[in-house]
Amino acid sequence: MKKMYKNITLKFLAITLIALLLNACTVPNLGRKTENKTVPLSYNNLKDTINTGQTKWKEFFKDSALISLIDSALEKNQELNIVLQEIQIAKNEVRSRRGAFLPFMNAGLGAGVEKVGRYTSQGASDATNEIMPGKAFPDPLQNYVFGVNTSWEVDIWKKLRNAKKAALYKYLSTIEGKNFMVTHLIAEIANSYYELIALDNQLDILKKNIEIYQNSLEIVKLEKQSARVTELAVRRFEAEVLKNQSRQFYIIQQITETENRINFLVGRFPQAVTRNSKGFTDLPIDTIHSGIPSQLLYNRTDIKQAEQALLAAKLDVTVAKAQFYPSFIITAGVGYRAFNPQYLVQTPQSLLYNLTGDLVAPLINRNAIKANFYSANSKQVQAVYNYERTILNAHIEVVNQLSNINNLKKSYDLKEKQVQALTQSIDISTTLFKSARADYMEVLLTQRDALDSKFDLIETKKQQMNAMINIYQALGGGWR
Repeated sequence: MKKMYKNITLKFLAITLIALLLNACTVPNLGRKTENKTVPLSYNNLKDTINTGQTKWKEFFKDSALISLIDSALEKNQELNIVLQEIQIAKNEVRSRRGAFLPFMNAGLGAGVEKVGRYTSQGASDATNEIMPGKAFPDPLQNYVFGVNTSWEVDIWKKLRNAKKAALYKYLSTIEGKNFMVTHLIAEIANSYYELIALDNQLDILKKNIEIYQNSLEIVKLEKQSARVTELAVRRFEAEVLKNQSRQFYIIQQITETENRINFLVGRFPQAVTRNSKGFTDLPIDTIHSGIPSQLLYNRTDIKQAEQALLAAKLDVTVAKAQFYPSFIITAGVGYRAFNPQYLVQTPQSLLYNLTGDLVAPLINRNAIKANFYSANSKQVQAVYNYERTILNAHIEVVNQLSNINNLKKSYDLKEKQVQALTQSIDISTTLFKSARADYMEVLLTQRDALDSKFDLIETKKQQMNAMINIYQALGGGWR
């Protein structure tokens, strides 16, 4: 009867243990969101398989001074160098994860002393036992030990391997992040460079127009002496000369700030920026080949960065899921231990070793594991949305810049004709004024309109150059 009761108890305990283990392996059922990589077949029905974004930046930019600035920035820009250190940190994380699924081995050497009470179980036992005839245990008892211990978690569920792969994808994501920053840095320097050249040209135009205003002022003064105009005309032209003389210092300040913005990107203290400012309005606008939208998935580094982050997030979910399953850990050790150094290396008397295998699974209070699993799943969903958003943003950027280039070309052609017309009208208005067929206000307004139109033409040319740089970046160019 007693034996039967014992068997029932053991069976009950076995069933209970199996039930608890099965419960421990139960994983919450959460649906995993999958990304949508579908993109339109073309940009506004433009079908061109050639892609300017695949051109190397040293081939895309033709200005030697600009190329020199970019080269220097890629070496000295502080923010870029900070990102490079983040890559090293991610690389070290991969190395750490790789070592996690390999056995750990430790070697140790120790010494100590222990004094136990005579009337304790150990003290009484030591006093009555002899290690040699006529010799009891030393009191106090010394202890010397050295040996090797090892432990290894057998990666049954590929938890550790997936953690290593996730770290690898994060490392690759940081590399793509660096490449994306390179494209942004190159575009920012190029845009600032052409803005600087545009300011140089505006300053040059302004100085030439100041001379024109001053010549007109002298003519008005002569006309006043002939009583053909009043003092009001003289004062109006004087005011216009002073206004434009003041305006040139505003442009000079803009030049200084733009130069220093470039100096900051290049990682150097303020200094003059070498540039080629002549012939700015004659700079050609290269033909841009947009390719097809699907090429963005391979050319755009921010899309590739989001993709690597998504792959890492998926593996993080798998790793978090594996936390619900039992872990199988093998531990072993071998060494020597004795109370006297002269006995320390005697075999087999002082030899000790152990070998154990533990199968451990979480049974109750799994809130922390569940929380990690839920968080990993939410981060995976976030990564999906971020990936889709990055693709959408890239496509819209390309479409916007293609439209911008087309509209700026039409605008520039019209502004160029406007400048030609107003430049001719300056001579006409001056001639008519000398012959008393036009008043001074017509001359003044014509010169003012001509100056504004020249400024607008320079500004539109700068916008054209910026649009060409921006579409190159939007197509994924600049990191090669």
